[in-house]
Amino acid sequence: MSQFIVSARKYRPTRFDDVVGQGHVSTTLKSAIANDHLAHAFLFCGPRGVGKTTCARILAKVLNCEQVTKDNEPCGSCDSCQSFANNASLNIYELDAASNNSVDHIRSLTEQVRFAPQLGKYKIYIIDEVHMLSTAAFNAFLKTLEEPPSYAIFILATTEKHKIIPTILSRCQIFDFKRITIPEMVSHLQQICQNEQIDAEEEALNIIAQKADGALRDALSIFDRIVSSSPNELRYKTVIETLNILDYDYFFKIVDELLNEDMSATLLIYDQIIRQGFSGDIFLTGLAKHIRDLLMSLDTKTQSLLEVSESIKLLYLDQAKRAPKALLLSMLSIINDCDVHFKTALNKRLHVELALIRMTYIRRAKKVSESTLASQSTSTNQKKKIAPNSTGKTASKKADQDTDKEIKSEDNTNTSTPKPLVDSGTAITHSPDTSQKTNENTSTSNVNGNGSQKNNLIDALKEEIIRDSALAEQNTLPFNLENVKEIWQQYMDEINSKHIKSLLTTTQLYLNDESKSSITFVCQSSRAQDAIQKNGALRKKMIECFNLPSIIFDFDIQAQEQKPPPKPKLPQSDREKYVHFLNLNGDLKSLQKEFQLLPKKKK
Repeated sequence: MSQFIVSARKYRPTRFDDVVGQGHVSTTLKSAIANDHLAHAFLFCGPRGVGKTTCARILAKVLNCEQVTKDNEPCGSCDSCQSFANNASLNIYELDAASNNSVDHIRSLTEQVRFAPQLGKYKIYIIDEVHMLSTAAFNAFLKTLEEPPSYAIFILATTEKHKIIPTILSRCQIFDFKRITIPEMVSHLQQICQNEQIDAEEEALNIIAQKADGALRDALSIFDRIVSSSPNELRYKTVIETLNILDYDYFFKIVDELLNEDMSATLLIYDQIIRQGFSGDIFLTGLAKHIRDLLMSLDTKTQSLLEVSESIKLLYLDQAKRAPKALLLSMLSIINDCDVHFKTALNKRLHVELALIRMTYIRRAKKVSESTLASQSTSTNQKKKIAPNSTGKTASKKADQDTDKEIKSEDNTNTSTPKPLVDSGTAITHSPDTSQKTNENTSTSNVNGNGSQKNNLIDALKEEIIRDSALAEQNTLPFNLENVKEIWQQYMDEINSKHIKSLLTTTQLYLNDESKSSITFVCQSSRAQDAIQKNGALRKKMIECFNLPSIIFDFDIQAQEQKPPPKPKLPQSDREKYVHFLNLNGDLKSLQKEFQLLPKKKK
């Protein structure tokens, strides 16, 4: 049985041109070698698995190569290259700073630097995970790193650049390695599949690249794990089952059902996902990514942001044609709200299902809101059209005064049980012809007299009051404790008197019964109760906001605890003691007379 070598080691690049996704670093280093402008200290930083240590080894190999190629690559056949390949090089040292992070380790390193190389030009030190060095070790390393011998070169590698002290950073040439893109990973994996004679689907390799999150070493580890179960083929189904990933098909199906407004089918698909062992947060994350990809597919400029294979990309483009942009944005907003409150939800499945139901009927809700706004705008325009005719100013002014008197008299007589403004059999229409009829009636009243004009104006005012009441019902707030406290705070902010505000500051509110529209004010004194009762602004504000003319104000006075009375002063002299006990027991007087006991008089 032959010894298995993982792909990350077997296919580790040995030349700069073989490094995946780091062309900016490879080109710079090769140019520095060609122009003989090499620094004595390098710092390679970036995320894990992107080729930092690999580039450090290639650079060390090129610097000591005896037959460097024309494109500044190591030859791989000289004694120096062969000894490095066999881990027997005497001029290249690799140090793990995670286990050699003390001052003593750095002191032994600086002592080795004093000796010149026996073979080759340079003595190269590769220090991996350099951020693990202690502060004292960094300080001990400063002098050697700043002024090393001409033959010494230091290559530092780290994944956490922010942990390195600035004095070290200022002494190094810094190279930032970037994450490897998904197409670059897929291309590299396809090349390995060709070498290993593995029949692989592009969708499967794309899923592996997405799961690796920009680290090629992670992608190769996942690749080895999946290939070990099926050595000769690599299928999409195998990859999603091994990595426990939701299939694209679920998201395409569920978005189709949302577009068709089929709530039952949507919930059944979600039930299938739950039965397969996927949690709700994983589903929300996948659905959000799917809708994001649909938004990217709507514009040809952003289609390059899709990190999927070409066959899956065609499915996205087809579904994006049937999905309006505004609808996708609304869905994405609902998913985001659901994801934010997912952790605090007690019934997590119901929480996700409610979000799916909202997304199912989102277009119907928009149509209802649009129709409501259209009706409100129509009624507003009709109110503007209802106005008296400009002719006959004196008659109209007199009619207005009479109308005001009649309205005031109706208000005074109908305070307890208001009468309807229009007979029950009369139908009020809000057609555009209302203004024309009003103008015709107004012109007729100018001929017939002021009485008919006054009646027409009253009818117009009645219609306007009815419309205003309808709009008020649409704009009323629900009667609950949160809204009541908000209106109370607005009322407190509008009070100008500091004395009244100080009286009402400690007042608390709670609802006895929401159905009865009763608010209880817990006051600290009767003066606070009088301040609320005498000022009708608060009641008016409550009635307008909740549209509740029968709102009830109850009061509960809880006076502040009074200080206990001071303790009586204890008697001190004999005379005071005699008077004190005499007050406690009146029989002491008779006892005094019987035994002829007299208290001593004060001198």
